[in-house]
Amino acid sequence: MSKKKRVLAVASGGGHWVQLLRLRPAFEGCLVEFMSTNAGYAKEVDAPLHVVTDANMWNKFKLLRMFLDVLWVMIKVRPDVVVTTGAAPGFAAILFGRILGAKTVWIDSIANSETLSSSGQQAGRFAHAWLTQWEHLAKPEGPHYWGAYYDFRYSRHAIGI
Repeated sequence: MSKKKRVLAVASGGGHWVQLLRLRPAFEGCLVEFMSTNAGYAKEVDAPLHVVTDANMWNKFKLLRMFLDVLWVMIKVRPDVVVTTGAAPGFAAILFGRILGAKTVWIDSIANSETLSSSGQQAGRFAHAWLTQWEHLAKPEGPHYWGAYYDFRYSRHAIGI
């Protein structure tokens, strides 16, 4: 009997969260926990939700707090796989997930149709799978284009679960 993979699904609020929730069919059969910046999202999931500080690069103190929050969750959960649709908490989870030995998947938001997000640009150095949802943004060295989020949700293999 194989051990169920522990998946930590991470997104900040708004569209990032909506896209992450649409990936849920891909997590079926896994032990899933979620991480986001809005405690109100707990009612949208049937798994534990870890809430971290909402931050961006313009507020360094809150950014530091968010990184510490994410590190604490990562140490508690010890995921086998980290999947994120961004933004800053997703980048922190990719970074710490890589350090802790998890497989890491960055899916840049579909809203970023002209350029990758700043977090997405940084995530490429750490993510095992670094993906854009826009074919014209893909490059041979990454980010790669495997389709949009709705293409991943029924393909566990595509996101490495």
